[in-house]
Amino acid sequence: MSKLLWKSLLISPAVLGVTLVASTMGVRAADSAKLPIADTQTATPEVQFDGVADITVSEEIAVNPEQLTPASLEVKPEAQPSLAQAVPATPNDAEILNQINDYSSEGNSSGQVTSVGQLRDVSPGDWAYEALRSLVERYGCIAGYPDGTYRGNRALTRYEFAAGLNACLNQIERLIGTGGFDDSELETLRRLIQEFEAELATLGARVDNLEGRVAFLEDNQFSTTTKLRGEVIFALTDEFNSDFDNNTVFQDRVRLELNSSFTGQDRLVTRLAAGNADLLNTGAGFEATQTFNIGNTGGNDVIVDWLAYYFTFGSSKVYVAGTGGIHSDYVPTLNPYFEDYDGGNGALSAFASESPIYRIGGGAGAAFSLGAGPLERVLGPSTLTFGYLAGPGAENPGDDFGVFNGEYAALAQLNFNLGDRIALGATYVHGYHNSGTNIFDIGAGSSAVVGTGFANNPASFAANDNVPMVTNTYGIEAALRLSETISISGYGAYTDAILVGRGGSEIWTYGAGVALADLGKEGNVLGIFGGVQPYAGNIDVPSGDFRRDNDSLPWHVEAFYKYQLTDNISFTPGVIWLMNPDQDSDNEDAVIGTLRTTFTF
Repeated sequence: MSKLLWKSLLISPAVLGVTLVASTMGVRAADSAKLPIADTQTATPEVQFDGVADITVSEEIAVNPEQLTPASLEVKPEAQPSLAQAVPATPNDAEILNQINDYSSEGNSSGQVTSVGQLRDVSPGDWAYEALRSLVERYGCIAGYPDGTYRGNRALTRYEFAAGLNACLNQIERLIGTGGFDDSELETLRRLIQEFEAELATLGARVDNLEGRVAFLEDNQFSTTTKLRGEVIFALTDEFNSDFDNNTVFQDRVRLELNSSFTGQDRLVTRLAAGNADLLNTGAGFEATQTFNIGNTGGNDVIVDWLAYYFTFGSSKVYVAGTGGIHSDYVPTLNPYFEDYDGGNGALSAFASESPIYRIGGGAGAAFSLGAGPLERVLGPSTLTFGYLAGPGAENPGDDFGVFNGEYAALAQLNFNLGDRIALGATYVHGYHNSGTNIFDIGAGSSAVVGTGFANNPASFAANDNVPMVTNTYGIEAALRLSETISISGYGAYTDAILVGRGGSEIWTYGAGVALADLGKEGNVLGIFGGVQPYAGNIDVPSGDFRRDNDSLPWHVEAFYKYQLTDNISFTPGVIWLMNPDQDSDNEDAVIGTLRTTFTF
């Protein structure tokens, strides 16, 4: 903006109206504690019931609240001091960067909003309605935010004032250039320039300073397209009941996630991970897996454990994984509060986090989600999701590997909502598993994350267990929101495992839990979950020297309480009780106690 505009054309009746409206709004907002202040952005996404956020099936394919959607890549403003404060705190560079995207839009919607009636949160009964109407309809400035709101009851920051004033000044300059002002208005303008000369000089200096700081931030920012998100888990855990030789251990897992968006409607995820969390020796094997055990890199070695890209194609949401993909990356699991999609804030165990059906297979592949069309007339908002993930060796050009020749898992799921409190899902997964690999292995091959050893490899019952498997798994999932703070969810799944040329086995699993949100403090969660881990039922294979009486149900009971100390730190003490480990009543029950501390940034 030219110096001539500042010194001779800055103030008009429009500018005076802006100043009066803005300053009075700031005082009223400061005087009333009931009026909302500026929006805030928290570092840890608020856990919401699936019907609102996660299981609303018309939402984006990246339903994971922990994994940022393209919309969440937008920077939102932090709460700032209002104009009513005599000496506002000087914001740091990070705060200014957070404000740039939102504040720069103030006043830029004049091409869309031509009448005060178009602002959906402004009514003729508002005290400043006439002043606002004059600004919008006569001078075409201070037209509100791009979303069609004016937000007149919240405090005004100095940055918003500067942005709004700048929009009016540009409009005034245009009106003067085109003869839009009459002589009386120009005379009033000259008089006001003289009366407010000192204030204008101060304001101009502050705006110049702000522009300099913004330019500095733009020159020194990490990236215009990428945001960094991090999570660090410390876990103190032990097993207290069995005779196995265990020590109290202190373990860790670290994940750094780079989220990049190139069009505003896509997201490239690159995640680095390191961890040292080994399983406790409980006799329960994979049943004892806790969420922070997933991602153990062997002595805190750093690896790229997940590389994926989300984008839209027409009306479909598309997911492509280069490595580390799992089914819950792209499909709703319908287990709110227990599932946090990363393991740092939900349930302690892998079993309670999500149905084991989503643990079948993983790796490289793709998925897409689309509306269910005619089914929505009967079922309500619905989506169909299809995915294919190739296991270990997807990158290997050898004859027995590759994307289609080796281990894989193909998923199809229908989700639908009944009102805004009930969500249901029906899932089918077809898998192929190489010899010696486990069924519920998330594509890791030899290591599983849930279930008994016999459920993961029924071939161990056979005289010759060196055979591959084909599995067909059918599951249902449901979530019910009783109130804003009480959620009930559950699932069940049946697997028909076929040992190629050697018979087969039936595998069953089911579980349910209740979660109490905001118990004691906003952000806290008390969760209680119980069920039966995947176990081998009827087995029809040529018997070897293995026992055939391992038919006890491997019960799993878990309770945890997540205490949200700050927006970025939470403590989660909890206990896991495993009965009949490895589906054998002769094995002692395992009781695991854990204190998990999660840092997010």
